[in-house]
Amino acid sequence: MALPDIRFTAPDPAEIAAHPGLVAVFGDLALDAEARRVDRITKGALTRALTSDAWDSVPEGEAMVLAYPSNMAASAILLIKLPRRAEASVLRKAGASVGKALKTEGALVLAKAVKSIAPLVEGAALRAYSYARRAEAPKAPGAITFCVNDPDHAVAAASEVLAVAEGVHFTRDLVNDPANILTTTEFAERLVALRKLGLEVEVLDEPALETLGMRALLGVGQGSDSPSKVVVMHWKGAEGAPFALVGKGVVFDTGGISIKPASGMEEMIMDMGGAGTVAGTMMALALRKAKVNVVGLVGLVENMPDGKAQRPGDVVTSMKGDTIEIINTDAEGRLVLADVLWYAQERFKPSGIIDLATLTGACMVALGYENSGVFSNDDDLCNALVKAAQAQDEGAWRLPLGPAYDQLIKSRMADMKNTGGRWAGAITAAQFLQRFIKKDQPWVHIDIAGTAYPASDTTFAPKGASGWGVRTLDALIKARFES
Repeated sequence: MALPDIRFTAPDPAEIAAHPGLVAVFGDLALDAEARRVDRITKGALTRALTSDAWDSVPEGEAMVLAYPSNMAASAILLIKLPRRAEASVLRKAGASVGKALKTEGALVLAKAVKSIAPLVEGAALRAYSYARRAEAPKAPGAITFCVNDPDHAVAAASEVLAVAEGVHFTRDLVNDPANILTTTEFAERLVALRKLGLEVEVLDEPALETLGMRALLGVGQGSDSPSKVVVMHWKGAEGAPFALVGKGVVFDTGGISIKPASGMEEMIMDMGGAGTVAGTMMALALRKAKVNVVGLVGLVENMPDGKAQRPGDVVTSMKGDTIEIINTDAEGRLVLADVLWYAQERFKPSGIIDLATLTGACMVALGYENSGVFSNDDDLCNALVKAAQAQDEGAWRLPLGPAYDQLIKSRMADMKNTGGRWAGAITAAQFLQRFIKKDQPWVHIDIAGTAYPASDTTFAPKGASGWGVRTLDALIKARFES
């Protein structure tokens, strides 16, 4: 879904009473002239609300709804609790209150008293998202108009967060799309379409992957009619060694021969969430014309059971040359990432590399839907990533690596097994990936199994795909290479 139409204008007293949709005002700030006008028009409705016991229980950034206010055309007034010196996280949450309530009639946000407009706009843009594939297309949300002191300044201040929000929406659309629509071929075509933004995009097909020796990746997809692919996106906004992002793109995961239980398998449309996040981040960098050199690589496969499918007990040879004993065909994402990580290092020699994957149920058991699991061989890069996630209100928690975990993936007949069993499953998956990271290569692995597709609404997204990581990666890249 595209972003809603977002506009900035100087306040127009006549529009306040005539706006047919939502009118948002802020409490706990000194009521500005426009908010006082709303109070007068509604015969003191704001004053009564602000002095009520109910207002005291409204959390910061959330709203009290005054439906069908007297003497106004608005369907509702959103009275949003916003302290005088609100931090960016509260401003984003306040914007999300507007985005969540947005309907076809649009919203008028009386924001003259808000000093930092960008996070408010960001929150509204992120939350104003919906996804559905019904015979009758859902009505598009109306425009969000922010009334501010200096519209031109607001346009400039919000331009980058809107570019990133567009990348988040792109990621959500990819992750929400069902697998009969988002095949590996369709996924690749959508990424090729990003060339219009200035990205260089290259698609490697199965013969090319076979020539490169990516037999770990190819083994995952050999039971599917959808051809396996690797897509390389390159944004060359600066000179020097690129920073690399790598994403797992399993467009549907049945588990293969080690088939998953039927209950809940429909949610495996989201198993390409890592590739979706990489794609959305690359879009955001291109839209905001970032002065960075970043390459994004995604491995696109489908894990299906048929007569050609990979079996437990098979041994495959990775692009690196290491052999892998397949214990469980449902531990497939790490096989995809192993080859793409090695290829990224061989071809681009990146200054740092981050991979993202909906990799393990074990990470969800450990961290739930609130935090992504973070693993790294480089404290500086890892700490910067976690700091960026915290600043963007995206949960991330570092988990350990260590040589002792290697014993769990030791194989009798190959260089390693593709799974270490039940215990420390998220860690052994990361330990497996570390085998494909070269010495002295800064690397972070992020397991987004829980955060990519939460079980319920979040502050910034309805139920379904969250787009986790686009804002964090963009913030990390900006802080590391553009500041």
